[in-house]
Amino acid sequence: MADNTTPDDGSEPASGRQLRARDVDRRDVLRSGAAVALSGVLAGCLGEPGGDGGDGGDDGDDTETDGTQTEGTESGGDGETANVAIVSSSAGFGDQAFNDLAWEGLQNAADEYDIELQQVEETNQSNYGTVQSRLAESGNPDYDLIVLVGYQHTQALETNADEYPDQRWMLINDSLDRDNVAGYIWANHEMSFQAGVLAGTMTTRELSHEGNSLNPDSGVVGFVGGVDGALINAFERAYVAGVEWVDEDVDVRVGYIGNYNDTQTAANIASSQYDAGADIVYHAAAAAGQGVFQAAQEADRFAIGVDADQSKTLPDYQDVVMGSAVKRINEGTRQVAEAVVQDNWESVQGRNVLGLEEDAVAMVLGQAVGPKLPDAVEENLSEAKQAIVDGDVTVPCSASGCQD
Repeated sequence: MADNTTPDDGSEPASGRQLRARDVDRRDVLRSGAAVALSGVLAGCLGEPGGDGGDGGDDGDDTETDGTQTEGTESGGDGETANVAIVSSSAGFGDQAFNDLAWEGLQNAADEYDIELQQVEETNQSNYGTVQSRLAESGNPDYDLIVLVGYQHTQALETNADEYPDQRWMLINDSLDRDNVAGYIWANHEMSFQAGVLAGTMTTRELSHEGNSLNPDSGVVGFVGGVDGALINAFERAYVAGVEWVDEDVDVRVGYIGNYNDTQTAANIASSQYDAGADIVYHAAAAAGQGVFQAAQEADRFAIGVDADQSKTLPDYQDVVMGSAVKRINEGTRQVAEAVVQDNWESVQGRNVLGLEEDAVAMVLGQAVGPKLPDAVEENLSEAKQAIVDGDVTVPCSASGCQD
């Protein structure tokens, strides 16, 4: 999703986490998550007092760099190690969705090429300018690429891309007209339309799975968004359009959390929608979206995930995840890292918009619930996708969001 972004495990708000500096081999990270102190220029660079925290809802507490270095197995084109840093969105790493997908793509690149990765978690948007500039000027090491997860980085990057013209940046979910920026935008509106098609197809049908069920007489579905702004508005409006493409009589309830971390508020909003008759709720709320799944379980209803196949990344909720609107962010970060290693920046530089036509976004059915869905679901999803690709259906807003 929404970028927007991506996130912690829902057990503790990102604004309350005590971040750590880490410098460990990737295999150790995968095995045990062990951490040792990171020495060097980044230590403490995120510790300056913040402002209001922006989209992440941070209260301005000091934070520290969360750095993880990993090494690849094969050398790049010039035989030298490439250094790549990634900075989280306000939702933070561990979201099992947006941020984690971006990180996964870099890990995949490091498996193939000689790349060392630096992971920097910063959930306070007011710190992004400082974080970006410290990484760009560090020199220990010089970063061949800095990946910025989420549109919240855009304002700070407008200055830093000019201030550090030799630094190459990847900006996810937005773009800037700079030669040193690769902007990658996934068609959030197209995948959200597909989420609406799934919800619209199923809300008037019967389905029962592990005690959860649909009420075919209700014809009500819901949407829970993170921040009520241009980007997430595109998720909402496209979702509503997808529902109406199937059945104009279905009622869509909408609510916004105000951030991407607050699982309790997400659960409260979703619960109110279930109480009002919704039997399926789609979230575009990054880490906070786990609250929607919790509410679905309590209400014995269903939900639709975002960014990753959340029936797999969050297996505790697979009994309620009917499907997920996914975007293959991991492929994008892997592609840009590979282009840097191969000295082929021109192939990724500029504005890159990836959607249904490129198979970069999709609606995937839940691993547990999916097999129980009728053939009409796949038929409607396929028909809607083709209509969008052919231009017969115009999805509201754009990959960048709603501009009106």
